[in-house]
Amino acid sequence: MTPLRQFLAHSRLGRVGLGLSVLLILVALGGPRLAPYDPAAQNLAQRLEPPSRTHWFGTDDLGRDVFSRVIYGGRVSVTVGVTVVVGAGVAGLAIGAVAGFLGGWIDLLINVILINAFLAFPGILLAIAFAAFLGPGIGNVIIALVVTGWAGYARLARAQALKVKELDYVAAARTLGAPGWRILRRHVLPNILPPVLVQAMIGLAGAILAESTLSFLGLGVLAPAASWGAMLNDARNHLFDAPYLVVFPALGLIWAVMAFNLLGDALRDWLDPRTRSALIAADLAR
Repeated sequence: MTPLRQFLAHSRLGRVGLGLSVLLILVALGGPRLAPYDPAAQNLAQRLEPPSRTHWFGTDDLGRDVFSRVIYGGRVSVTVGVTVVVGAGVAGLAIGAVAGFLGGWIDLLINVILINAFLAFPGILLAIAFAAFLGPGIGNVIIALVVTGWAGYARLARAQALKVKELDYVAAARTLGAPGWRILRRHVLPNILPPVLVQAMIGLAGAILAESTLSFLGLGVLAPAASWGAMLNDARNHLFDAPYLVVFPALGLIWAVMAFNLLGDALRDWLDPRTRSALIAADLAR
């Protein structure tokens, strides 16, 4: 049995998280085919219509189809989340691995000064500051979240590199005369990658939530593009006369955050040998 099939066979949370995540990605990728209307098309004659057969999730205060906008908002969230996690994860992995592996003054400079400086501020406040400085727009949101998010990955990668570089196979490679860059690439990076991947999966949920927060504050995606955060901001004035405007984008956000958090938690448990053994034993005992 392959590791993926074994993981799915013994982890109920993993199956649920993977299913929700794959469904979210498929909805995001198939947005233009699934959305029945143009998400930016206005029809003031049909403004604030409740959910019906014509408009499944109703219409907003400009007559735009909420169902189409929720789907396109998911596309924005997934795009921002994946891009931020890849950018911040790769940068943090490289910086943290180099700091932990080389040690000395380089580690002191990167860890004590650079990483701690970014981690000293609350991430979302730092992201708001960068987004306000750069201005709204999906590209600037990605830059702001990458700049503020790499430090967490770097701290984790550094801690793992400090542990791995003291293991016997790394000492054997040094004894055989392998250059430092080769040891780092062939022996250190592959063995510190699993914890970083778990952090990236959980960080994907955080990036989606941060993008929605910035869009809610008017620092994210520019109108008329759809975003869950911007939709929630627009719905504040209609909490009582049209509550569905809040419910559906909020459910989309809950779906995305829960899916990636469940998958990240399941992967973390599976990569821990003791927890994995307990999961397999519990499954065999049934």
